Amino acid sequence: MSETTIPATHARRTARPGMFLQVVVATLLGLLLGLLAPGLAVQVRWTTDLFLHLIVMAVGPLLFCIVVTGIVGAGSLRTVGRLGAKALLYFEAMTTLVLLVAVGVALILKPGRGIVFVPAADDARIIASYARNAHVMHEGGITEFVLGLIPHTPADAFAQGNVLQILFFAILFGCCLSQIGEAGAPIVRLVDALSSLFSRMMRFIIALAPLGVFGAMATTTARYGLNGIGHLAAFVALYFAVIAVFIIGGLGVCLRLSGVSPIGFFRYFRTEFAITFATTASDAVLPSIMAKLEQMGVDRQVVGLVVPAGYSFNLDALSIYLGLAVIFLAQATGTVLGVWQVLIMLATALITSKGAHGVPGIAIVVLAATLSAIPSIPVASLVMLLAVDWFIGIARAVGNLAGNCVAPVVIGAWEGKLDRKRAAEVLGQA
Repeated sequence: MSETTIPATHARRTARPGMFLQVVVATLLGLLLGLLAPGLAVQVRWTTDLFLHLIVMAVGPLLFCIVVTGIVGAGSLRTVGRLGAKALLYFEAMTTLVLLVAVGVALILKPGRGIVFVPAADDARIIASYARNAHVMHEGGITEFVLGLIPHTPADAFAQGNVLQILFFAILFGCCLSQIGEAGAPIVRLVDALSSLFSRMMRFIIALAPLGVFGAMATTTARYGLNGIGHLAAFVALYFAVIAVFIIGGLGVCLRLSGVSPIGFFRYFRTEFAITFATTASDAVLPSIMAKLEQMGVDRQVVGLVVPAGYSFNLDALSIYLGLAVIFLAQATGTVLGVWQVLIMLATALITSKGAHGVPGIAIVVLAATLSAIPSIPVASLVMLLAVDWFIGIARAVGNLAGNCVAPVVIGAWEGKLDRKRAAEVLGQA
């Protein structure tokens, strides 16, 4: 046997199924265990505990690095001037709009109605680390919430895993770092290297996602039966439907107003969407979409600013998820939300969703941080959504990618830096 044959044979023998297939199998196994042996199913929830604790361990440093590198890569608003201001205005307007739509859809369709949340004795322990990710608004109201964004020390924010405080410190750190010029170059390289390091660590951790999904599905099935699983499946289907409407309707209208064909545009990026759908992550296609946007006539400066910034601050699909999930959990736990509480949740979601791109499992962390603004909803209830979070992550990643492909086109058209003739030619050939 030749030397070249041995590695090939070994590779075939040790090949593992893809992550998506692993998660599907783990989901089915958890479902069967929960139905056939509910007593045993409750005992395997330590797998979910393990997965959540590993994510909490790495997510803070990685989130900090992602936000800082995104701000430094985009440049300061004083440097980019009007372009940066318009990009931020577009990001916030779109995020606010989709949040409002998501909350409205959830209030009308009531996806959480019919589920009766039954808290277990150790739910609070399992989600305890998530509950610390943001300050809870007590009697101090908005004042205490705003003051709670500022950590006593940076180390304290990381030690507690407080996402809101880490975000605040990262934004301040990134803005200052982008303004000190060449003197900050070594720090920029260090943060970039640390970002790669923690991204690699998160890849190792996410390899255990099937284990976490198995435990969550087994526990959820044992506790709520097929009725509860049916409601979770309906929630996933609703989320996919809302994302589809957002891409086809919302982003399609934005492209039309910019003078670009939506059908040709999305066909042009079909390969990138396919990769993102299969991997639930869009980091790998970032260089490709930037090159394609320039090729179709979007100015290089617009692409260089809007795309990297959008990856951290333009997470429309995540915002849709937060809006739907909070109302779903409120309905599942029998929590009645007033208008003021919904407004607080929306304001919190606008903050917590920033910088959460590309971090597997962070949606649960961000959701917990958002829930902390509404103490009447038990944070432990988000264990239910962990069972289906991987499948939700597919639509979330595709929706975020679509938003960040369209944003440079809108800003380019707004700034007069979009070659519509070139775009028509390129998209017509796609």
